[in-house]
Amino acid sequence: MFSELREQIWADWIWFPEGHGWDDLKDHDGKVFPKTQDLWATIPIALCFLVIRQIFERTVAIPLASLMKVSDKQRVRASPNPVLESYFCSTSKHPTQSSIESLSKQTGCSVRQAQRWFRRRRNQDRPSKVKKFREASWRFTFYLLAFFAGLAVLVDKPWFYEMKMMWEDFPKMPLLPSQYWYYMIELGFYVSLLFSVASDVKRKDFKEQIIHHLATIALIGFSWLVNYIRAGTLIMLVHDAADYLMESAKMFNYAGWRKTCNFIFTLFAAVFIITRLVILPFWIIHTTWVYPLTLYPPFIGFYFFNGLLFVLQILHIFWAGLILRMVIKFLPGNDIVEDERSDKEETESEDEEDEHRGKSKNGHVQNGHTVLNNNHSKTD
Repeated sequence: MFSELREQIWADWIWFPEGHGWDDLKDHDGKVFPKTQDLWATIPIALCFLVIRQIFERTVAIPLASLMKVSDKQRVRASPNPVLESYFCSTSKHPTQSSIESLSKQTGCSVRQAQRWFRRRRNQDRPSKVKKFREASWRFTFYLLAFFAGLAVLVDKPWFYEMKMMWEDFPKMPLLPSQYWYYMIELGFYVSLLFSVASDVKRKDFKEQIIHHLATIALIGFSWLVNYIRAGTLIMLVHDAADYLMESAKMFNYAGWRKTCNFIFTLFAAVFIITRLVILPFWIIHTTWVYPLTLYPPFIGFYFFNGLLFVLQILHIFWAGLILRMVIKFLPGNDIVEDERSDKEETESEDEEDEHRGKSKNGHVQNGHTVLNNNHSKTD
């Protein structure tokens, strides 16, 4: 029964155009084609990336952070309080005004002291600037090397200049060694990001990042299985073109190099919009969605592959909105670009300002929120 189900799932008519099938991907006459078992190589590659990352962060990223004067502010730790700690861990990190008042009565402290405790406790859980720098420098290094490796793989290929040629002799295009390693390394890296997601810095777009990683892994893996290799290499190159710029902008942001950060971020925004909102949809997706219909009748694999591309495209539009918001913020002359996806550390002065405004307003509602609930409006 299992074998019959497997045969139905992997039937030729589902994944290939009419007249083609899995037999076309069997090695012959010295020509090698992608195989399902090749994808298992990405697991040890991903594990190697995790080990290399730890070595890189300790031997390169940390000394570089010190050289660039990346440092963390001294954080005041929240004093031990079992009642508040229990509420923080099990109920909410951002208690409402009524909860604050109730907790202050239970613990015998004032409302302001309880509010200050939660603010300090939230700050304790926020990743340090050095940790963010280490992560950004690792990703910058990989994306930079991957981009130029991708260029080296594609620069002499005819479908790099004429994208319609990615369908020439499909699916009987033999696999090149450079394509094999480009695929395995890229896929292994994205798998390593899934492995490390629990320890990496969590941003506001955490869910979108997970969806992006899963869609990317599915897209790369599927394109390998059905020999959409040419399209896959172009898609990976387009994605790597902007990512290393974003990570370098973060590095200079954490180091306080404001003008350099703003310049690189502006360059990143331009490259992102050109590659993700112009080249990808109007050149690559057009060649994978519109042009194939002039060659073959549509099939399920065709819809599946392009469906994954549309998921990525929706995420690109979402991120483009965040990027444009950041660009608009610093264009009038703000000192530095701040990542819209990162949470902002709460300072002692914020609390004191809230208290001063609260006294001047006699505790009345300001801008639709009570003074005691101001910290609740901040998101992690």
